[in-house]
Amino acid sequence: MDIAVLFLTSVVILGILTLQSNASRAERTIARVERKLDLVLQHLDLHEEIPGKDGIVALVREGKTVQAVKAYREATGAGLLEAKQAVDRLT
Repeated sequence: MDIAVLFLTSVVILGILTLQSNASRAERTIARVERKLDLVLQHLDLHEEIPGKDGIVALVREGKTVQAVKAYREATGAGLLEAKQAVDRLT
């Protein structure tokens, strides 16, 4: 009985480690593809349309950077760092 529990525990742990490894690899691949896409957009001088950009720019002009970052995140679904960098570029 103890050997069976040990075996099953080992199998579960190995499964979890495999899933984590695959998730990390997928995240790295997505990040690499996003960087390449950003370079292509920059090379073609194309800019991503930001929903509610006028409101976000108005918040930045009023010095409400935190609210602008929050609005950007809500409009685009971006993460905190990405939103902060985007808002900084708007200034």
